[in-house]
Amino acid sequence: MRLVFAGTPEPAVVALEKLLTSNHEVAAVITRPDARRGRGRTLHPSPVAELAAAHGVEILRPTSLKPDSGDGRALRARLAEIAPDCIPVVAYGNLITPDLLDAAPHGWVNLHFSLLPAWRGAAPVQAAIAAGDRETGAATFRIEEGLDTGPVFARVTETITPDDTADDLLTRLAHSGSQLLVDTMDGISDGSLEPTLQTGEATYAAKISKDDARIDWTSTSAEIDRRIRAFTPAPGAWTTLNGQRMKIGPVAVADGGPGSPAAGELRVTDDGLVVGTGDGAVLLRRIQAPGKKMMAAMDWARGAHTEEGTVLV
Repeated sequence: MRLVFAGTPEPAVVALEKLLTSNHEVAAVITRPDARRGRGRTLHPSPVAELAAAHGVEILRPTSLKPDSGDGRALRARLAEIAPDCIPVVAYGNLITPDLLDAAPHGWVNLHFSLLPAWRGAAPVQAAIAAGDRETGAATFRIEEGLDTGPVFARVTETITPDDTADDLLTRLAHSGSQLLVDTMDGISDGSLEPTLQTGEATYAAKISKDDARIDWTSTSAEIDRRIRAFTPAPGAWTTLNGQRMKIGPVAVADGGPGSPAAGELRVTDDGLVVGTGDGAVLLRRIQAPGKKMMAAMDWARGAHTEEGTVLV
């Protein structure tokens, strides 16, 4: 099939690479405009744009998909010229307007990193880890006007391990999902694959803000462990000490008991630096103080001259 691929961040690169080596033709990519990043705040192309450029694939960077915008009109005109059979999508980062859904005979087919209808929305990987799910996966579905409500072509499952961060899990899903997307394109092309309606209870994974990643030390140790892993590496779980924000890396649940520190209280033990929770304590492994790089928790504690009774909030 003749494809136009829509995607932006690193996880989408894996899928684009697979499609470029498949039996399908990637005629162009749609991605977000160049963005400023780094200390110099210079403009950089998206990871998908970088890969497309390396392969000589046409890059479309509309600032808006709305039909009444200049970029929106230009995109519609170019899609009509390219005449794709299908538009696969992986983490593009823009809502597809209803009138664009018919831009290809087989529509827009999204690779979503959950077992739909579980965790519809922007942050399914983080939501699955934070909720304590033992299994997740990826699904390909046809985009319609509802939020991730379209009929599903295929799914692949993935076990969530007790140590998984969002980055760990997303990396595995990006690889297994990329093959799923190619298989879906193959099935649509030869007519062997038809989508089926989603069934079961839907859950939702809203976009994560920095405030969502603040650690509530009155939660249970298990909840804190999961939420820190869910927000690693981005936006990064954080807490404050003396009014200063610090990022906290993945922790280990420590043995609880009557002698556990109070919620948020730091204590140096034989095992290392622990902090009290709502039902015990967790062992801190990595800390990033303001203006510093991430470091071992005990190295930070020695440098900060942590005293008994110091409390994180």
